[in-house]
Amino acid sequence: MSNRTADVQQTLTTEDPEFRQWVEEHHRCEDRLTELYGKGQVTDDEEIEEKRLKKRKLFLKDQMAERIRSYGSAHVA
Repeated sequence: MSNRTADVQQTLTTEDPEFRQWVEEHHRCEDRLTELYGKGQVTDDEEIEEKRLKKRKLFLKDQMAERIRSYGSAHVA
């Protein structure tokens, strides 16, 4: 991640409540996936949860990336 992108992400995390919510949810998904990966075996329900979490995490990442691009374009230094 470039310094500019990191700066924009930090600004959005601070100033944009929706973006901050996406970041927090992304971290929660990551934390839960880490828990699931740490288990020796997962149940069928946990496997379904893992797939759902991966999809949600990717969706959130795409949302954040788009917001960063939009913000960066609108606030060119």
